[in-house]
Amino acid sequence: MASIGTVQHVGNNFRIEFAYRPAITLAVKELPDRKWVYDEKVWLVPVKHREEVERFAKRHGLDFGFKYEPEPVENFAIPPMPELTIDIALKREMRPYQKTGVAYSMDRKRLIIADDMGLGKTFQAIATIAGLAQTGTVVFPCLIICPSAVKENWLTEIKMATNFKGIILKDSIKNTFMEFFRVGVSQFFVVNYESLKKYFVDRIDVPEKGKQLRINNIHFKEKYVNFFKAVIIDESHKVKSLKTKNTKFTKGICTGKETILMLTGTPVVNKPKDLISQLGILDRMSDFGGWKAFNERYCSGPKEASNLKELNYKLNLICFYRRNKTDPDIKKYLPDKMRQVILCDLNEHSRKEYRHAQADLESYMLNIKKQSQESVDKSMKGEVMVRIGILKNISARGKLKDAFEFIGDIIESGQKIVVFASLREVISAVQEKFSRSVRVTGSENDQQKQQAVDRFQNDPNIDVIVLNLKAGGVGINGLQNVATQICFIEFGWHAAIMDQAEDRLYRMGQHSNVMCTYFLGKDTIDEWNYKLINSKREIANTVTGAEDQTEESIIDGVINLFTQK
Repeated sequence: MASIGTVQHVGNNFRIEFAYRPAITLAVKELPDRKWVYDEKVWLVPVKHREEVERFAKRHGLDFGFKYEPEPVENFAIPPMPELTIDIALKREMRPYQKTGVAYSMDRKRLIIADDMGLGKTFQAIATIAGLAQTGTVVFPCLIICPSAVKENWLTEIKMATNFKGIILKDSIKNTFMEFFRVGVSQFFVVNYESLKKYFVDRIDVPEKGKQLRINNIHFKEKYVNFFKAVIIDESHKVKSLKTKNTKFTKGICTGKETILMLTGTPVVNKPKDLISQLGILDRMSDFGGWKAFNERYCSGPKEASNLKELNYKLNLICFYRRNKTDPDIKKYLPDKMRQVILCDLNEHSRKEYRHAQADLESYMLNIKKQSQESVDKSMKGEVMVRIGILKNISARGKLKDAFEFIGDIIESGQKIVVFASLREVISAVQEKFSRSVRVTGSENDQQKQQAVDRFQNDPNIDVIVLNLKAGGVGINGLQNVATQICFIEFGWHAAIMDQAEDRLYRMGQHSNVMCTYFLGKDTIDEWNYKLINSKREIANTVTGAEDQTEESIIDGVINLFTQK
């Protein structure tokens, strides 16, 4: 049966058109704030009366739709970003492009910072909060919601960038963390997505049978939610789904906040539906005509993507910016090779196993200490290295969850990544998690190794290559042509070995801005190991490959480390 009329959302009104029916005419006159436009022969009702209009359309059989008519734009030319006009009190100097990012963020306050990986989104977010605080906006206490793998990194970045302090929310301060702000101990509070329910949700009502969980079913701890004046949401693509509890928790926490900074290195403008949830959390959907108008205008067609140039223009105009590290104006400010550390909390099982192995090593060290230094012979030092290797292996297994999360984000952003490990079970775990991967280890012959490299280079269905540190750390070439991301789940003792591994992607003079990420087990020998690597980079005999002398110094250093404890 053909429709007798339509109700369309156009601008700030619903346009109601229908073939004359006395009953419908009488009904439309009962709608609040209705207005008859004689020239166009339509009724207009403000969109704030959506529920009444929807009921009216359903009762009388009118098609209910949306016709979003944005202001016409000729060329979608994105205007230049603003210049920063104040000197923010920071410990580090901002790069020019970071200053314009901070200026834009301070102006918009509720936005998505979508710079490419390695451009310093974390630093820009911290600088924005510091700048807003400096100019009188109430932003403290500030909550940072992030993946568990980078909680410690946020504390490090805050300390390196400002004189403010941060603390991670944990069970021991679950009910007292507000006091840390009141006494000036902390201005930033860091929590991972998985813990939002624990700290901010009082209870969840079970939805009616057949209905999905809605935010109205969630009762928040208002005292804790209202405590925070600003929110930073790291890796915000993790709340792109409207259906997940974490999305609903994040939305509830952010409701009513003046300052909300979302950070994501994953391009989102080609997946318009992914933006609906994030724009909703930012309370920005009204800037795009409402979520139904957004869906019709930008999520239509077989690929659920339409009018993308217009969307990109409006995003940049309202609440979004993204710069790519390959842009000449950005690239010139970046170092050719950067390193970052991700400090990982070992899972409960690995932490228990690590403590047992560490106690065993410390006991062995005490026995050595009772003997004279001369009696610490080669066989004993060999035993020390074996026991240290056990600690490193336990840490490697305990870091996998965080490493997988990081690798997954890289892949989701459309990039390929090189992963280094040593243990066979770790390499197998990586391949099991990421089926679109190849490997180079000591088990493959030269032909198989080259085939793996060729597939990584040329096959768009291969995202990850896993290299054994010994087999893939040297002699493997060509990877730098297809990837700029490299990560180390496990790593060696020598700076020379690690530099050679990094150089699978980095070549002097190539200017490709390689990012080298090291995963360290928190409170494990990894932290000491990484400090050792960096210190040895300054020692000529290590750089030139004098590993025997370095090996001796490593063992002596470990003996001193554990005997001092």
